[in-house]
Amino acid sequence: MRTILVTGFEPFGGDAGNPSGDAVRALAERWDGPDRLETAILPVEFDAAAREIRARIRELRPDVVIATGVAGGRTAVTPERVAINLRDARIPDNGGAQPIDEPSLGGGPAAYFSTLPVKRIASAIGGSVSHSAGTFVCNDTMYAVLDETHGSAVRAGFIHVPWSDELAPEGQPSLPARTIVGALETAIRIALVADGDLQTSAGSIS
Repeated sequence: MRTILVTGFEPFGGDAGNPSGDAVRALAERWDGPDRLETAILPVEFDAAAREIRARIRELRPDVVIATGVAGGRTAVTPERVAINLRDARIPDNGGAQPIDEPSLGGGPAAYFSTLPVKRIASAIGGSVSHSAGTFVCNDTMYAVLDETHGSAVRAGFIHVPWSDELAPEGQPSLPARTIVGALETAIRIALVADGDLQTSAGSIS
């Protein structure tokens, strides 16, 4: 039996909730296997989130790791392609830390690419591939996941979700919560069985 680890985040920045954390909880409730699903809700704190997800990976030795977070303003669920070795926080994290121009991992490589079949996932869920996970805790967590699983057979990466209809600030694009949960479940199942990624462009010119 294979093991999947999926994580979301707690609320941050004064928000009432976080659609990534809500989606992960709902996913755990509806998951019917046959593979083992493990979930965790991470703190929106640079060091704590990276430390916790690394510990969970070492404990569970999963076959697939998908970390998720919210990207307000996006209109679709977007698998991330690249994590960069940079912390540059526009606002403090929930622990009050606001690193500026610091590495996620001292001495680490400049970037890691997702090992998920991001194009297949985006195509299946009607989303798009993103080439920037930002420079806040989401990117930092993605970098930690890929560093921790580097050189292994684990398929790992990060997926950003938009606001859910239930939590979206006024004027922000959103999706129904059930649509977000369904997209994550589809992503898991593709990651478990896909033989490589699609040989189509997911690039942009800007």
